[in-house]
Amino acid sequence: MYNPALVQPMRDELTSLGVTELTTASEVDEVLSKKEGTVLVVVNSVCGCAAGAARPGVKLALQNDKKPTKVTTVFAGQDKEATEKARSYFLGYPPSSPSAALLKDGEVVFMLQRRDIEGYSAAEISEKLKTAFNEHC
Repeated sequence: MYNPALVQPMRDELTSLGVTELTTASEVDEVLSKKEGTVLVVVNSVCGCAAGAARPGVKLALQNDKKPTKVTTVFAGQDKEATEKARSYFLGYPPSSPSAALLKDGEVVFMLQRRDIEGYSAAEISEKLKTAFNEHC
């Protein structure tokens, strides 16, 4: 488990955008068990690709005209129960952090895993997310 004081700025980078932080399994269930609308779940992380590409890419993508009804985040390595519960909704996808899943009516319609983030710029991540938003939101 990472020191909460060191992780807080990484959390704030998303929550300052209006992203809802889910820190418990019950909070995750409350949001993801509803099978209507679109929800983006960002699995946040302390790694360099989260800092350099994933979080900035999400920030850019959220400026798109079309976006999910809800945007949420869980923090891998910090909020273990919430992260495990969120991943339980990502059927067919192995655990990955950072990552981002777009669910529509309770089903994953787009998944961005670590392998899709590492080596890509924030602008490239943003474009991947915006394409998914435009198609599914």
